[in-house]
Amino acid sequence: MPNLTYACVLTRDIDRLAAFYRTVLQLEPTTRPGYVEFPTQPGIFALWSMDELQPLVGFAVTETLAAGAVMLEFRVDDVDAEYARLQALQERKVDIVMAPTTLPWGNRSIYFRDPDGNLINFFTTVG
Repeated sequence: MPNLTYACVLTRDIDRLAAFYRTVLQLEPTTRPGYVEFPTQPGIFALWSMDELQPLVGFAVTETLAAGAVMLEFRVDDVDAEYARLQALQERKVDIVMAPTTLPWGNRSIYFRDPDGNLINFFTTVG
């Protein structure tokens, strides 16, 4: 069963948005270049620079996303099995943006879109 773990807002001005949420949430985030994560347990609220996302998913994807678009991130048991399941769906074609990929920070992820164009990440932590 997928567990909603992250809500991630995509932005073109991460410094501005991070300062806003740092003040509003009164939380100190962890950061890496182009990414900010607030510890809003049990889930995580994150901000991700669209400039940092683009090399992973391609210009065509980020070009169609508006700043403020949301990416929902679900932890799953087996990303590759979920990928196969999504590809096999008969009743709905799923718009896959990124096939299973192990990312530098240790998540194996697939990115796909919902019918409104928002990104969804199914991931498994692998390292």
